[in-house]
Amino acid sequence: MTLKELQPQLLALSSVEKAQAIQFLLQNLSYNLQGIEKTAGVCGGDACIRSTRIPVWLLVSYRQQGTSDAKILDAYPSLTAIDLANAWMYAESHPEEIEIAIRRNEED
Repeated sequence: MTLKELQPQLLALSSVEKAQAIQFLLQNLSYNLQGIEKTAGVCGGDACIRSTRIPVWLLVSYRQQGTSDAKILDAYPSLTAIDLANAWMYAESHPEEIEIAIRRNEED
């Protein structure tokens, strides 16, 4: 979908909905700047920690299983606490995407 196609729908939103859309877009842009990347052909296009093949969904899955941040950092020495904080923020703003990825990978 292009911006031109989306424009009538955006204009039809209420002021509150427009503000929410702006907030969502700003959060999405800031997460990309904070070291979460999606690259076609890498880990199925899933969101990963910058310059790695460590998907956010995998880290969230570990956390859901009770693994502490310290243990995750021990298991992945290339990660930093900031990487984990960014992963948690990304997961919080994209819960459906993360849950779908977790389910898809549990089936494999």
